[in-house]
Amino acid sequence: MKIRIKFSKQGEMKFIGHLDIMRYFQKAIRRAGVDVRYSEGFSPHQIMSFAAPLSVGLTSNGEYMDIEVLSTGSSEEMVNRLNQVSVEGIRVLSYRVLPEKTANAMSAVAAADYTLQFRPGYEPEDEEGWFQHFAGFLKQPSIPVVKKTKKGEREIDLRPLIYEASLISCPVPEDKIEEKGRKAAPGIFLKLSAGSTANIKPELVLDAYYHSLGKERPEFAFLIQREELYAQLPDEGGDGKDSLRFVPLEALGNEIEKENSFE
Repeated sequence: MKIRIKFSKQGEMKFIGHLDIMRYFQKAIRRAGVDVRYSEGFSPHQIMSFAAPLSVGLTSNGEYMDIEVLSTGSSEEMVNRLNQVSVEGIRVLSYRVLPEKTANAMSAVAAADYTLQFRPGYEPEDEEGWFQHFAGFLKQPSIPVVKKTKKGEREIDLRPLIYEASLISCPVPEDKIEEKGRKAAPGIFLKLSAGSTANIKPELVLDAYYHSLGKERPEFAFLIQREELYAQLPDEGGDGKDSLRFVPLEALGNEIEKENSFE
């Protein structure tokens, strides 16, 4: 059985890289007693894959990994078992069985949601004005940038790869509320193209904005959080950006009820 697990990555865990996150889950799965399937051969390993590894320094409410199991309890039971052995900063949010022919999480990713706000102490003098101007920049018909790839550099147009952008209110970190005198701060929401075809990171969008001002993006100035990862549904006859249909990766799986568990 193929299982899709959704988890969040918060706090100090944002400094832990992808390979260490993978090793962590290999151990957590053993501690939780998950009947995970192993590969065959001289060096068996857990069958596990992750969707769009997160950059170090970013937090997330929507990370995914796929595993294969030989038997399983209900979704509720398995979420509880994994969270009981989890460390602070990692929390399993859902555990769902996938239809047999579902593409793995890594190849299914087509878009990602992000929220951006200034790190406390790095805000510009006119913070709200900054975000208003940034939102205006994103409404341009074309945003040409040079993107670095494994094969070198190439020019792309960011605009068609930014599916949504809006101004939002973001919570101020709890330890900064008294200092800032407010519980919320202005921020921006972005839905960006993701996956193997056109993977756009929010840092690239910020770099393009600062480049338009003739400046460099200030290092460490932004708190960036990934909120969700999406798969793209088949087009129902439309064309262009407005016809794109996305669903969260977890929506491709089904909850396992207690009476339908496979122990």
